[in-house]
Amino acid sequence: MKSVAQPTVLVVEDDADLRPLIVESLESAGFAAAEACDSADARSRLEGFAYDCLVVDLGLPDGDGMQVLREALERYPAMQAVVVTGFGGVEEAVKAIRLGAVDFLIKPFQLSQIARGLRQAIDQRRLQEENAELRAQVRQRFRFDSIIGQHSSMRALFAQLELIAPMNSTVLINGETGTGKELIARTIHHNSPRADGRFVAFNAAAIPEGLAEAELFGHTRGAFTGAVAARIGRFELAQHGTLFIDEVTSMSLPLQAKLLRALQEKEVERVGDSRPMSLDIRVIAAANSDLKKMVKAGTFREDLFYRLNVIPLTLPPLRQRREDIPLLAQFFVRKSCEENGLACKQLTQDALRVLMNYDWPGNIRQLENAIEHAVAMSAAQAEIRAEALPVDVREGMDRPGLTDLSIPDEGLNFTSVVSQLERELILRCLEKTGGNKRQAARLLQLSRTTFIDKMQRLNVETGVA
Repeated sequence: MKSVAQPTVLVVEDDADLRPLIVESLESAGFAAAEACDSADARSRLEGFAYDCLVVDLGLPDGDGMQVLREALERYPAMQAVVVTGFGGVEEAVKAIRLGAVDFLIKPFQLSQIARGLRQAIDQRRLQEENAELRAQVRQRFRFDSIIGQHSSMRALFAQLELIAPMNSTVLINGETGTGKELIARTIHHNSPRADGRFVAFNAAAIPEGLAEAELFGHTRGAFTGAVAARIGRFELAQHGTLFIDEVTSMSLPLQAKLLRALQEKEVERVGDSRPMSLDIRVIAAANSDLKKMVKAGTFREDLFYRLNVIPLTLPPLRQRREDIPLLAQFFVRKSCEENGLACKQLTQDALRVLMNYDWPGNIRQLENAIEHAVAMSAAQAEIRAEALPVDVREGMDRPGLTDLSIPDEGLNFTSVVSQLERELILRCLEKTGGNKRQAARLLQLSRTTFIDKMQRLNVETGVA
């Protein structure tokens, strides 16, 4: 609509006494009103101006007000219309509502009813438009190509996401802390048939064990001490949508059993209630620990693991996709500058070298925080230099592989430590190149022969040439 503050309205009424009263009532309610006395005058005015609203009498001296309504709504589908009449019945009311009128009033009526009906319709339409815009923005944000990454592992992930998003299967996202597991889960949801439903997140590690069951499944009033009112659980909130269970490894074994039952039976019971409720949700779980090892250790149920691991996804840590660091870093620079009202800055080459050579144990989340720090430290400058980055990131570059090394009082074996560092570098390069020795040697600026000699000396084995 053209104006929310003062919407425009055309009043089509042949009664010379009633028409000015309607106009005055609408103007006092905040509308800018124009008037027409017959259908010809109404058509002429509608051809020349797109009114937000229409008030039309069915009984006009030169035609049918219903036809004026039909023509007006065909020309302006967003128009809000109220029909008034002195003789209409149920049949006319049904016809007007089907055409798109928001109200049908039979004379005599209270003048305030017209303004109230139009205002409610305007507010409702505006809310619908705002919701549609927000949904469009969310879907734009969570498109597959909005996830930043050019590394081969990320391209493979994008291909998987396009395949699994339209499905209803349970997904298990594996990855270290800070790799973006919730972003992937939201992207799956917003590219699925459930996109109009809710995305509900539940962090199993953030809820005390004693409250986790009630938080997940809900509870009735009086179910336990402190339950002064009934509460809807995360499963119910996610009905017809997606439930994301983060850090599922933190769940106790009893809670794992209840989760397994909910997934198997597709129903839940609130704590304190024996009546099951059917579920229509998709579950996406995330783990930052090796669930297979936990199953072997007896700390995670094997049957629940297989129920969650229907479609496994693995997010690589940032240190394994270093070529994506410049893309991510500049994205976070733009984001931080926009949020702080600053002109967009550029990272200098020395800053990029520091970022590329750091291991990022906190992954993407740590990188974002480091960039936000750097933007703040260089607020008066057009560029972000290395010295603006956090100290631990700069020092991490200067001493690769030694940040966690402590020197005991009794000293250490120099040869052994150096050998361990060499072994770690070789393993990381082999991991980065998919086990290709020639490419791994090139990364370390070694000849292939020297590289293989070191592998044999350090007892590093791989099946790829």
